[in-house]
Amino acid sequence: MNTAIKFILTLVLLVAAASAQDNFVASIRNYRVKNEQRLLSDFTQFLSIPNIASDTPRVYLNADHLVERMKRMGLNPKTFYLGDKGSPPPVVYGEWKTPGAAKTIIFYAHYDGQPVDPKAWTVTDPFKPVIFDRPFEKGGKLIPFPATGEKIDPEWRLYARSASDDKAGVFAILTALEALKANGIQPTVNIKFLFEGEEEAGSPHLGEILTRNKDLLNADAFIVCDGPVHQSGRKQVVFGVRGDTNVDLTVYGANRPLHSGHYGNWSPNPAMRLARLLASMKDDRGNITIKGWNDDVEPLGPTEKKAIAEAPQIDEQLKRELALGQTEGGGKTLLELINIPSLNINGMKSGDVGPLARNVIPTTADAVLDLRLVKGNDFVRQVEKLRKYIELQGFYVIDHDPTDSERLAHPLIAKLIHRKGGYNAQRTPMDLPIGFSVVDAVQRVSSEQVIRMPTLGGSLPLSIITDALNVPTITVPIANYDNNQHAENENIRIQNLWDGIETYAALMTMKK
Repeated sequence: MNTAIKFILTLVLLVAAASAQDNFVASIRNYRVKNEQRLLSDFTQFLSIPNIASDTPRVYLNADHLVERMKRMGLNPKTFYLGDKGSPPPVVYGEWKTPGAAKTIIFYAHYDGQPVDPKAWTVTDPFKPVIFDRPFEKGGKLIPFPATGEKIDPEWRLYARSASDDKAGVFAILTALEALKANGIQPTVNIKFLFEGEEEAGSPHLGEILTRNKDLLNADAFIVCDGPVHQSGRKQVVFGVRGDTNVDLTVYGANRPLHSGHYGNWSPNPAMRLARLLASMKDDRGNITIKGWNDDVEPLGPTEKKAIAEAPQIDEQLKRELALGQTEGGGKTLLELINIPSLNINGMKSGDVGPLARNVIPTTADAVLDLRLVKGNDFVRQVEKLRKYIELQGFYVIDHDPTDSERLAHPLIAKLIHRKGGYNAQRTPMDLPIGFSVVDAVQRVSSEQVIRMPTLGGSLPLSIITDALNVPTITVPIANYDNNQHAENENIRIQNLWDGIETYAALMTMKK
């Protein structure tokens, strides 16, 4: 066969492959377009079920909703409990077997959500979804849900708790399979679904549930739908996540509130003590001062460093967008900083502000600290580093409210409570064959080059999964990066939801 004929055959094969890809994308997209009003309505119904992780009875309603949908789809759903039904919330499992498939993929997302303060939500009750024609912060206007036959603008924003984190992930995964089945497209892998109801509580029971069902959960990879796409708007495939653990910290003053005029400058103010203690944990450039904080970090390898260097650099864009005149980290970029452990103050409280402010010296000051970990850190060991640091600042550290005798014996007292849950970071090697298959699948439905990242800034219980099942984990996020996850006015851009359906349909039909 001469060179010219080889060239022509190669060109024909490439054209045929591109045509097949176009047909695949068109099939999934056409299904969505024909059904998008129903899909939006179904998603809104799902979002309307309150799902705060600590509200177990209502989290159960979400599990029941998922089970019913999965039954209708023929996914043979099961619920995995620890003990009797009631507490904690179950893991919802389902499966779709593909004859002759060589790989089995578990698709994971979580259906529980973060706490809400309805008074802080500007746009809506957190569990009464509404639509804005663009982001609220950019002057978006509240609009009615589309009438039958009305076109849905992909730039609309749907506001509700868990709209992006992570009911969008659950919805996109299930709808992807629904679209494949409707088009008669056979998945290329055996599919297992795993939807958790305690992720926002630190996944305290996930490890035991996975271990108990290890044989059923045998798979080649866990693909996780959670988190945002890259800040550039491009799709990304992420090979690791930070670990996470949380600490409650309380410092003390007098054993009853005191009039600030009668006792100010005499009785120490716990709010001031707490502010000084927390401020001492970082220097003026935002570097953490706690001894040994970064000592056990596992360095990034050449492949991971190369991926970070090749990713779009978005610091200046974000500074303008967020009106930040200064950032922390001693000159490092955001993508570099999410690969080192962090220390964040989730919130502080002492006395009152605004109309309730009074001239008193409060009795206590409280903070909740969020410790984000990277590969090499151990979450228990990291908390111990924090405890030792507080002791070195002169505090008597305890795990209970102090007695009067303890107050008299120790001028500085701090109560430190390590919250339940928490897990270490996880990072999958970026050169595994399954990783290349995942990237190739996502690229099928992306017009721009897919970004590969070693670590996501957020946290997921992937170390729990790998410890229990010894299976690689890869995260494929779908939410818009400006989704306000965990905060008030959480939202999902409609196009990101639609893109998520296409992305997960492509992952279910990845190359063998």
